[in-house]
Amino acid sequence: MRVVTVVIAIAFGVMILAGYFIPALSDVQTLFLNWAIILTGAAALAGIFNLLSVHGEKIRRREKGSPYSALLILSLLMTFLFSLAQGLSNGYMRLLLNDVMGTILNGVILPAEAALMSILAVTLLYAAIRLLRRRVDLMSVIFLITAAVVMFGSATLPIGNMPVFGALRSWIAEVLAIGGARGILIGVALGTLTTGLRVLFGADRPYGGK
Repeated sequence: MRVVTVVIAIAFGVMILAGYFIPALSDVQTLFLNWAIILTGAAALAGIFNLLSVHGEKIRRREKGSPYSALLILSLLMTFLFSLAQGLSNGYMRLLLNDVMGTILNGVILPAEAALMSILAVTLLYAAIRLLRRRVDLMSVIFLITAAVVMFGSATLPIGNMPVFGALRSWIAEVLAIGGARGILIGVALGTLTTGLRVLFGADRPYGGK
């Protein structure tokens, strides 16, 4: 059975990969990719039902954190109902639902995300200061200076904006941060390619259930 699973996985992988280079196999590649999308959607749907089951059981048993579970289920159901009603209703109801969803987005989600990002910035600066108390080296100092420059360059201070911090923040964000992000993305791409080749050659078998 394991040999059959390996052969099927390698055969599908080779045909999908060959579809990028051989035009005659493009239709087969599209078919297999559509199957993969359908299976992914089914897996996501199963995950949603499992989420509802786990948190529903948590609410039934009145465990710790059950109000958050109720809020999660309520938000999930509201989002589903809004999306379903938006697809089935007339134009006026669609505009009304868009206004409701926009109000929720602008009044709840975006402020919460802004608050979390603010807490993250302060936490990073505090962590850098704590790091200097335990270990003083070049990387700790660079981390503290970078966090402070980005924080002061992004904030509007009572004494007015500081062009120096703003310029340094822009240089860090547009040069160092983007360069590091590109390096990480290249590493992710190479890692994904290596993993795909290992699965394609049968060296790794994540579909084996172990």
